Amino acid sequence: MRIWVDADACPQVIKEILFRAADRAQVLTTLVANQLLRTPPSPFIRALRVASGFDVADHRIVREMQPGDLVVTADIPLAAEVIARGGHALDPRGELYTEDNVRERLAFRNLMQQLRDEGELLRGGPAPFAQSDRHQFANHLDRLLTRRNPAS
Repeated sequence: MRIWVDADACPQVIKEILFRAADRAQVLTTLVANQLLRTPPSPFIRALRVASGFDVADHRIVREMQPGDLVVTADIPLAAEVIARGGHALDPRGELYTEDNVRERLAFRNLMQQLRDEGELLRGGPAPFAQSDRHQFANHLDRLLTRRNPAS
């Protein structure tokens, strides 16, 4: 298993959890972004800078990931593609995407986008990132890494 991070919008606190987990579990973790990222020195952590543009980082992740890899992303279309390719997808807020819930989330996202485009819905962002989000993320990550290597 490798971990891929859609890093442009990933909260720093989640990146720090991932850095610690990468070293502890000795799993290669790649942060993909269209901006320069600072990462701690580690043989298990790397940053991959891609060109700016719509979904460039997403396409790179999908192209390089393998079945069984974990992708950390809040991007629902990317999560759906990862699941379809046999990977695991985890939202930075701690929601583990499955075949069932990612289809539901994608349909809801598309409906909300259509309503926004038609002016039927006020624009707004996600709720502030909470301590409970961080804990839920760390718990799911730990379970996935433990399942990957039951002897540890």
